[in-house]
Amino acid sequence: MEQQSLFRNRTFLFLFIGSFLALIGYSMFFMTTTWFVISDLGSASSLGIILIAITVPRILMMAFGGVLADKFKKTTIMFSTSSIQGVLLVIIFLLNNANQLTFLYLIILGCIFGTLDAFSGPAGTSLIPKIVQKNQIKQANAMIQGLGQIGFIIGPIISGSVMEFGGVTSGYLASSIIVLLSAFFMFPPFLKEGPVVNTIKQTPFKDLIDGFSYVKASRFLMTGILILITLNFFAFGAISIAIPILVETYGGTPINLSYIEVALGIGMIVSTAIIGIIKIRRRGLTSIAGLIATLIVAIAFSQIPNLYVLTALAFLIGFTMTFVFIPFFTSAQEDTDPRIMGRVMSIVFLAMNGFDPLAYASVTLLVSRGFDIQLVILSFSIVGFIIAITILWRGETFRDYKSNY
Repeated sequence: MEQQSLFRNRTFLFLFIGSFLALIGYSMFFMTTTWFVISDLGSASSLGIILIAITVPRILMMAFGGVLADKFKKTTIMFSTSSIQGVLLVIIFLLNNANQLTFLYLIILGCIFGTLDAFSGPAGTSLIPKIVQKNQIKQANAMIQGLGQIGFIIGPIISGSVMEFGGVTSGYLASSIIVLLSAFFMFPPFLKEGPVVNTIKQTPFKDLIDGFSYVKASRFLMTGILILITLNFFAFGAISIAIPILVETYGGTPINLSYIEVALGIGMIVSTAIIGIIKIRRRGLTSIAGLIATLIVAIAFSQIPNLYVLTALAFLIGFTMTFVFIPFFTSAQEDTDPRIMGRVMSIVFLAMNGFDPLAYASVTLLVSRGFDIQLVILSFSIVGFIIAITILWRGETFRDYKSNY
């Protein structure tokens, strides 16, 4: 493969644009559904059930998504999932337009939507090493992750604006158009992918076991996954669910909530831009340092009762946590056997996303039992900090890892 700028790499640009549009469409669907359940169905308690129906199947099926990514062309998987998701959104739009969209329909369609997302994530991540040079993987990840954060900010803004003038029906229509447009950019002839590397014929279950065995045999991957679990359970997941509770506790308004959420996203965008520019050789040490820094900020976040200071701290949390997962993510892509890339990436994705719902449930349960939200976040952060220090002390293989790129 000839060395060329990522901006001149047509295949990467199409993946870049398609992934961006898919994230915008997904976040628009999420927000439109949230508003529909609260306003039209008039049942705030039903919202949790629908969000579980969307997210839990995605988590459960993610490992099998990696198996599929190793057996078939990743571009075909991404195009197919985006196309079907677009069609599902069109169905939701038509049902809502006919006043036939019910709680049961949303549960079923949301479950299918989330399941499909479990297949597109590992496919897209494991495609990157096939279409860029190894010394460009970190930059490619930073660009896609950074744009993804922008997408999660832009999506709700677009969705809210559309619903303000056209209602929920228009919100679903707009999200379906954007998701179908993302499928267009992921059309396999546009993303000229090489042949499938894994040609071993065996059962999907055996493929899955091989993936877990490969990860288990690597101290670097096992430590990195523990770091991601610590980040997403004790820091990011816990704080994400705590933010609206803290805003209400401190007498804030929805605008204060939006400021904090946007600050978190901007912090991630700024740090991904920096990571995309600078060379990071000590990837393992950088990830550990990022985790420690995130947890220190989280401790401060739990103790300061000022919404404006919390907004600044949210920026720092977003800024530091990106230094945790992008360096590890990139090194895993660089060093993993291409034959098993999809399965490894799906396990990494599972560590990144699978523990958020557990954090949400744990924090919510503790607060409902009468524990102060500040004490809960402080406790989570301290436990995470102890784990991070232990990894720094005992994780020599991960700590001393150096990249050649």
